[in-house]
This record gives sequence, C-alpha cells and structure tokens, in this order.
Amino acid sequence: MAKTKIAYFCQSCGFESAKWLGKCPSCQQWNTFVEEILEKTNTSIPNWKSSPAPSQRANKPVQVADITFTEEHRLLTPDKEFNRVLGGGIVAGSLVLIGGEPGIGKSTLMLQLALNMPNIKVLYVSGEESDKQIKMRAERLAPDFGELRIKGQESRAEFGKGCYVLTETSTQNIFKQIEELQPDLVVVDSIQTLYSAHIESTPGSVSQVRECTAELLRFAKESSTPVFLIGHITKDGMIAGPKILEHMVDTVLQFEGDRHHVYRILRTIKNRFGSASELGIYEMLGEGLREVSNPSEILLSQRDEPLSGITISATLEGMRPMLIETQALVSTSAYGTPQRTATGFDTKRMSMLLAVLEKRCGFRLGAKDVFLNITGGIRVEDPAIDLGLAAAIISSHEDIPIPFKTCFAGEIGLSGEIRAVNRVEQRIAEAQKLGFEQIFISKYNMPSAAKDKKRLDLSRYTIDVKPVGRIEEVFGLLFG
Repeated sequence: MAKTKIAYFCQSCGFESAKWLGKCPSCQQWNTFVEEILEKTNTSIPNWKSSPAPSQRANKPVQVADITFTEEHRLLTPDKEFNRVLGGGIVAGSLVLIGGEPGIGKSTLMLQLALNMPNIKVLYVSGEESDKQIKMRAERLAPDFGELRIKGQESRAEFGKGCYVLTETSTQNIFKQIEELQPDLVVVDSIQTLYSAHIESTPGSVSQVRECTAELLRFAKESSTPVFLIGHITKDGMIAGPKILEHMVDTVLQFEGDRHHVYRILRTIKNRFGSASELGIYEMLGEGLREVSNPSEILLSQRDEPLSGITISATLEGMRPMLIETQALVSTSAYGTPQRTATGFDTKRMSMLLAVLEKRCGFRLGAKDVFLNITGGIRVEDPAIDLGLAAAIISSHEDIPIPFKTCFAGEIGLSGEIRAVNRVEQRIAEAQKLGFEQIFISKYNMPSAAKDKKRLDLSRYTIDVKPVGRIEEVFGLLFG
C-alpha cells in the first residue's frame, strides 16, 4: 500500500510546501496555503493512454539553421471573431483556456462552436451539466429551417451532427472514450470539475487542476488534437487555480461583459501563436451569440443634438481599429472632497490628465468632481484616447459641445505636448469610413516611417486631418 503524504499548496501560485506557511515564499501572499492529501505512486507522471509505452526517442541539440520549419495549418471556424482572437484559427495540438464570470456565456460560446464546426468531429466533455441540459441549450442554439437550407442542410437533425457529448469528470474515463471516438477537437467544461485517480485530493484543488491540465496538455501535444478548457474565476477576477495553469496552456482567453448588457467581449490575454492584444465582440441573443463585425457602430451612440462632454476617440485593439465614445462629467463638488471616478479607463491616468490640464492650460479642476465613462462596457488601455478624454473634460467644464463628426487620436505628455501614436493611418481610415469630417492627430505622426522618412500622405484621405503639437492648440481650434 502506498504511503499517504500530506502537502500544503498555495492557492495563488501553486507553490508546494511540506508544512503550513503563513506567507508564500513564491508570490508573497498571506494565508493562501491549504492542506491536500497526496498519494505518491510509480505513476506520478501518468500517460494519457490506457497502456503507456516508454519513449525510445532521445532528443539531441540541433543548430537553428538545420531546423526545418513549415507553416502551421490552422483550423478555421465559422466564427470570424473567434478566428481573429486566436490569431487566424485553431492550431493543431494547442491547449486553449477560456475564463470568465459565472453566467457570462462561456459554455454557450463553446457549445455553439462545437455545433457549427463543419466536417469536424468534436467531443464536448461536461462535468457540470447533464446531457439533457446540454441538449436543451443545443436546441435553443439551433437555427431555423430557412438558415439550414442556406447552409445546405435539409433538417435540424443534421445540425450538430459531428458533436458528441460526454458527461464525465474522471480523466481516465475521458481518455478511454477519446481513444474510441478519435475526435478532431475536444472541449472540456470545466477544468475545475475534473479529477485524476493519481491524486488523492478533491476536484478543483490546486494539485488536481495542475495534474488534469498536465494530462490534457500531454494528450494535445502527442496527438496534435486541439483542446479547449473552460475555467472558473475567483472573486478577484483571476482564473481559479494555480498561476502555473496559465503558463502551461498555449492561449488564455478572457470572456468579459456585463450580464445586464447584451454585448460580450472575448479578449486575448496570452497567445503563443498570434497577437496577445486581439479582441472579439459578440451580442448575446436568445438564440446564442452573434458576431459583431463592425464594433464602431455599436460603440457610438446616436445623438439627435450636440451634447457637452462627449467626444469620439480612435483606438486600436490588436490589429482592429475602433472608434469609441468617451464621456466626461465635470461638476462642482458638493461633499467637500472631490470625487474621481473612471469606468473603462485607468483612474491614475485620469488623475494625470487632470493635473496636466490644470498646470499647463490653467483650468481649475481641483475642487471639481470628475467622472469618465467609456461606452459599450469595454475597458481601453490605449494611450491614444488621452486627447479625446481631455477634450471631453474641458467640453463638460465649459459646457460647450464638441462639433459633430470630430474625432481624436493622440497621447498627452506631462508637459502638455501631443505625442505620436502607432498605426495612425488605420485610425484615420476608420474615421473616414464612418463619415467623420475631421480628426486631430499629433504633428509628430506626420513622418510615417523612420526608415524611409516618408511623410504621411494626406491626399488619399477625404477627411480633414488636423496635426497639432500642444494641447493648447487643440482647445484654441475647438473652443476659440
């Protein structure tokens, strides 16, 4: 009989200790160690196959010039937003982790993906719902007969024909079914519900999550089968389990959004096969998630009359340019201490912008309440919206509306200068496509490339591009 061993694991980073510690020596967090029972056997590193065979291959060092490289084949999905976030499609043998708040739509997104994959055998493993519950959701996600005829399917029975559902939590039983079915894609909902017989602790613990992920990772790499994992998050918004979980997987996606709004955002946190700053937008409907191909239209509100404190800023999320509406409200403080609140924007950067406006432009904002809001429920970290936010603050402070069809793209420095932003050509083209008449950019953006010293060709734009160098110039052109 194997000897039972007790170990202590940090719930924040997964650090293992033989005794309880008040402070984790790895992540410096307090009171994060929990006790777990382990059983050390000869199969401490289990193989995902039922009959493991020892590997006879011995890797040897190879020069970089001798390594042959062929471009990886990506599996395209019918969801263009999902392809964009993954960097161009699903990579064979990749392990993707999707996290999000409860009820945000993670299971709906992955089941919708599994049902709509053409000519692909998908295994949907659920440890949280029964097969009847999944069937009820699949019926709701199924399109009507007219859409099926367009896709070449004659009946609802053909919809989701390649999707197989397995309600199981034991990794050994899951791998046994995988060997029989031989799927092309595996979806696990969720990783916190799985357990491995090689670990004695309960499902969802640090050691179980790490062990189950390691087994799925080995299966994905050895069989070249992509695996999607759905993960829970903690009350702090971080993915539940040890931090090593995010290091083990190839891609980490965050599904965000307010449950009281219809729009959802799929954001890339980590991606070994593409950009780590891509973003996809969906609309949550009764029949599932709908792709939003032009997010600028939903992020801009329709106004019948000009209002003060509202500006339009040109931002970039990954390779996608978007125009977002930035709102500001400046009012006299009635409670003594001025309030500073920002929704969708960094509060510390807002304080910096207010200090620049007071020091360089002479606006007395120290005794004013300032509220900022990025519409659409998204969070923007692009510094190019600084100029639009500053214009919105002054517009609300002076109660003077910004002219219609005007947008901004510029970063504000501490001395009040308008700094250049990257890929300004895409921002100008997006503003022109949506019918804007003028855009304020930094005059330092005029040389478009440092290598050939070519200047920004304004002749190919019908929009009026206004290059400015300091924030005082912007306010002089806007407010006179």
